[in-house]
Amino acid sequence: MHDTACTPTPLLDIEIRLFLEGVFQQYHYDFRQYSMASLRRRMTLAMERHGCETLSVLQSRVLREPALFAQMLQYFTVQVSDMFRDPGYFRALRDAVVPMLQTYPSIKVWVAGCSTGEEVWSLAILLHEAGLLDRSLVYATDINAQSLKAAEAGIYPIERAARFSRNYLQAGGTASLSDYYTAGYEAIVFDRALKQHIVFADHSLATDHVFSEMHLVSCRNVLIYFDRGLQDRAVGLFRDALVPRGFLGLGSKETLRFGAHEHAFEPWRADERIYRRRA
Repeated sequence: MHDTACTPTPLLDIEIRLFLEGVFQQYHYDFRQYSMASLRRRMTLAMERHGCETLSVLQSRVLREPALFAQMLQYFTVQVSDMFRDPGYFRALRDAVVPMLQTYPSIKVWVAGCSTGEEVWSLAILLHEAGLLDRSLVYATDINAQSLKAAEAGIYPIERAARFSRNYLQAGGTASLSDYYTAGYEAIVFDRALKQHIVFADHSLATDHVFSEMHLVSCRNVLIYFDRGLQDRAVGLFRDALVPRGFLGLGSKETLRFGAHEHAFEPWRADERIYRRRA
C-alpha cells in the first residue's frame, strides 16, 4: 500500500481534497492549502498507522471520532524542532536584530507555528541574555493543542540536553544552557522565570487574524508545507502584524522571493532568512 499511496494519482489527490474539506467542515481546521506533495506522504503514514486500506476509510473514521482527529493533527502539522536550531539564525538575531530591538521601550515577539516550544524557549533565553526579556512579551502559537501543551510545559528528554547545549554555544550563548533548566527524572525542565514572559495560544495561519504591533515574527520551517496561496496569506499576516521596520525570520529553505508580499520587506540578513518590513 505504501508504494501505491505515495505515487501521485488523480484518485488519491481527489480523496485528499475530500478528506481536507471534511475536516474543515467538521472540526474547523483548514489544511486545504497545504502542499499536496507533503500531504501525500503524511496521509500515507496515517493510513498505515491506523490500518486503513484507503483514505476514504480513514476519513470516515476521523469525521466520526474526535479523539482520532486529535491524533491526526500530528500528521497535518510538522513537529520537528530543536533548541537553537540552525545556530547561525540565532547568532544573526543577536548581532543584527537585538541592537534594533534595544531601541524600543517594550518588545513583542511572535513565534508562529511554535510546535513543541524549543524555539520559544530559545528566544526567551536570547532575550534574557540581551537584557530585554523583562520588557518583552513572546506569543507562541500553533494549531496543535498537544504540541502547545508540551511547549508550555517546557520539559524535554534529558538525552537531548547535550545537543541543545552545543546549539546554544554555537548560537553565541553567553553562559551555560544548564543555567536555565533543572534536570531530574530523565528530563530537563526550563526555568519558570522565563515562562512569565511567554503567552501560549491556539492560532491558525490558514484561518485566523493577526496579533498586532509585533517587533519580531519568527516563523521557521512552516511555509514550506503550504501552497503558494497559503504562503502569501501567512506572509500577509506577518506584514500586518509587524510594526514598520519590524523583523521577520523564516526557515533556511524559505524565501519571500516571488511572493505576493516580497516588496513589503527588505533583506536584513538574507543569509539567515531575516527580513525587515519596509516603513
